[in-house]
Amino acid sequence: MAFRWSWSDVPNPFRWLLLAVGYALARVGIIDARRVERTTDLAWPRIVTGIARMSKSAADVAMVGIALGPAAIGGVGLATPYWGIGFAFGGGIAGATIGLVSQRYGAGAEEDLSRAVTTSALIVAALAIPLAVLFGAVPERLIALVGDDPNSIAYGADYLRTVAVGLPFAALNLIGSRTLVGADDAWTPMVLRAGGAVVNIAINAVLIFAFGMGVVGAAIGTAVANVLVLAAFTVGLTAGRLPLIGELPVQISLAAPRATLEEVRNVLEIGTPLAFTNIARRAAQFPMLALVAMFGPNVLAAYIVARRVRGLMNTPGWGFSLASSSLVGQELGTGDESDADTYGREVLWFGTAVYVVSGAIVLVFAEQVGRIFVDDPSILPLVTSFIAVACVSVVFLGISSGATGPLRASGDTNWPFYGQVLGRYVFAIPVTALGVYAVPLPHLEAVTPLGIGALYAALILETLVPAVVTYYRFEAGHWKAISRTYRPESSPGD
Repeated sequence: MAFRWSWSDVPNPFRWLLLAVGYALARVGIIDARRVERTTDLAWPRIVTGIARMSKSAADVAMVGIALGPAAIGGVGLATPYWGIGFAFGGGIAGATIGLVSQRYGAGAEEDLSRAVTTSALIVAALAIPLAVLFGAVPERLIALVGDDPNSIAYGADYLRTVAVGLPFAALNLIGSRTLVGADDAWTPMVLRAGGAVVNIAINAVLIFAFGMGVVGAAIGTAVANVLVLAAFTVGLTAGRLPLIGELPVQISLAAPRATLEEVRNVLEIGTPLAFTNIARRAAQFPMLALVAMFGPNVLAAYIVARRVRGLMNTPGWGFSLASSSLVGQELGTGDESDADTYGREVLWFGTAVYVVSGAIVLVFAEQVGRIFVDDPSILPLVTSFIAVACVSVVFLGISSGATGPLRASGDTNWPFYGQVLGRYVFAIPVTALGVYAVPLPHLEAVTPLGIGALYAALILETLVPAVVTYYRFEAGHWKAISRTYRPESSPGD
């Protein structure tokens, strides 16, 4: 009998680590061991995908920081929110894609499924291409709206001008990823996007350190990686298979009509609210960075490094939130609200425990982590302090992710949005503003006695407040009643 190799034969340390935490909780009676396994199997591919995505940003910041110093880190950080706006639109439309694809995949409606994907792709391209042109045409003006340090503005403009080329490809990658996830395949997007992260880092290393291309080299690495990943998604989805990976669960037809007015309306009706939710979250970065920039390039660099590190530590939430939504939704679909509540609680505590463990590990090695990004001993203590604060604040992101999963599964999605708005616009930004006396001018002190402590508080408040709001809504239990409106068949709760 011929041996047939499978990706499932590859050792999986991510799954092992999650199971280790989950089984420890099971031994003390916090979570059922069977639910540990189901949650882990759903969560880990999405976690790896998140690590792949966030590692691209971290690689850009780390390499330019080592090569060029804090001003370059500040420049990349000032440019990143503009890139995030493109992702906000792409993520919103991709949210519609996964909903439409999952329904049509379950119904076996292949032609309608293909049309949903191609329509989503056309809409994302129509949104992302003009943004890319704008970012490439006037990057200096855009960066100057947020920062005030000439060196940081120059680095940020160079980075944004170059990375803008990759924006449409990055946004379209979200469509490819969500298409496969909607068809019960989280593995293939993980492999492709993790591969893209490796390519990104390799190109960065060569262009930044071997050819001395600085922030432009980092931007080229990001753009090229996204082009290659999109090429893989396109080939795989149109052919229905990929080398080494094998058959995909769906094959997209490019036969006309690729889009209809009805399909455009469907995608926009579902995707627009999601896009604006993403934009509201991303837009808060602009005033925050503008305020932080007033503290000077070193503080700005430390703040950006802390956010990158926190972004990497936050990737478990991507998987646990998805797993919670899926498992809770399945139980709600059968009308078993008691089991839905149990799944919601156990996944929440499972995910939060993982956050506590990862945050504690990074906290212990905060200085060593800081050295990955900066090598100037005069800046390192500041970077280390910001990373330590990020380790505390990330635990609240774990609570938010765990509490958001059941709310999303039930259709009760307003409260997570309220939490984000409160945390960022009502608390974090005003508290940061308290640390700033005025726009820095020559020979004038720009920082109040609150100083950098205000930034530490803001980093915590922007995650603590949403955690309190979403957990309160989860505990209130209204989401179970709301879910009855959206179930395939109305069934009484327990």
